[in-house]
Amino acid sequence: MRYDAMTDAIGNTPLVRIDPAVHGLRHIDLYAKMELLNPFGSVKDRAAWTMVRPLIDRAAGRGEVVELSSGNTAKALALIAGLHGLGFRSITNRMKVPEIKDLLLLLGADIEELPGQAECLDPTDTDDPLTRMHRSLAGSGTGHLHTDQYFNELNVEAHLHGTGPEIVKDLDGRAPDYFVACVGTAGSSTGVAAALRQHNPDVRVIGLVAHKSDFIPGIRNIDEVHEVGLFDPGVYDAIETITADDAIDGLLTLVRRCGTLAGPTGGGAYQGTVRHLRAIDAHLTERRTAVFIVCDRVESYLSYLRERRPELFRRPARGHSTRTLTDAEVAQAPSIGVDEARTWVAERRGLVIDLRGPFAYQALHIDGSLNIADELFAELLRGGLPFGRRQPVLLVCPVGEKSARYAALLTRMGHPEARSLSGGIIAWRDAGGELVRD
Repeated sequence: MRYDAMTDAIGNTPLVRIDPAVHGLRHIDLYAKMELLNPFGSVKDRAAWTMVRPLIDRAAGRGEVVELSSGNTAKALALIAGLHGLGFRSITNRMKVPEIKDLLLLLGADIEELPGQAECLDPTDTDDPLTRMHRSLAGSGTGHLHTDQYFNELNVEAHLHGTGPEIVKDLDGRAPDYFVACVGTAGSSTGVAAALRQHNPDVRVIGLVAHKSDFIPGIRNIDEVHEVGLFDPGVYDAIETITADDAIDGLLTLVRRCGTLAGPTGGGAYQGTVRHLRAIDAHLTERRTAVFIVCDRVESYLSYLRERRPELFRRPARGHSTRTLTDAEVAQAPSIGVDEARTWVAERRGLVIDLRGPFAYQALHIDGSLNIADELFAELLRGGLPFGRRQPVLLVCPVGEKSARYAALLTRMGHPEARSLSGGIIAWRDAGGELVRD
């Protein structure tokens, strides 16, 4: 098979049957759409090329491609930009997977790590970094190609005209009875669902989102998906939640039993699919067919896996982790409201530790607070308490969820003076609490 360019190799990925001995479903044939076999390694290759292709000619040699992405879309766009002599700029609210950042830098990408909307920036401040970014993209004559994956309908069309019809073709002209998809930008799930329903209006589409307290690369939680312009809840017959543990368990099954080097998103898709279908399968008397997508490859997520399952790499489990907390411990985490926190801050009763990223902290923060980003704070706690047990500590995050978990962990570690700001910086701001900029 010969191509003139790597982009010609995008699509036509295989549909592979999963052995029933692995998934245990008796009446359902389960297939995986192997999007990890796209030339740049993920399902995002399709959307990246479809979005940027109409813009290439007018920017050749003078501009750069810009996207709000820290993952597979950024990787695909960086490679495509390089093929056409363009630069690529990734804008993101902190990259959480080191391998992806290193790869983007290797590809020559520029990376701007900015805070997200949840980190309480002032949208009326023209010096706000996010405002500067949008102003830059909107400026005339800049040469920027903003692919805008969260709102660009071409993201959906890539799968409406590509991924979905390929599934139907490989099933001998039939749409599956069930299609299960993880929801990130919502492009692939929306496009594939529309294509499948053209052949079978009764196909059931299940969307999978991440548990609120978990981070799963490529999957958004239920609050985050509502911020995505392409997300339409009417696309899905049901939306279900999966955890990071689900994603890793599914990944291990695909890697060890199916010969598939799937990443966490594919693992989550497999695990969520089997869990959803197991109850249905028990009552079926006729054959049914189900499809899920293996979105990308595992190699980019080894640090993610090592962090959460060190035993897989023959390393001891890390101590003092918020991931070991029970729901009861988190629910009982000591916290204080804004009024008490105001008094606490005014009287300088102890440390105020702001767990947000440095950009958000620099933009607006409680006067006198100390910025230790949550990832760094987690590392500090693994070695034991970084301050004395008699040192009062007030923990602050955007909405009070992360700070509550750290307050619960400090309590478990024997610190009697740790508190979480209930409602976080947002509650403080909404109550008229003073925020300063250094």
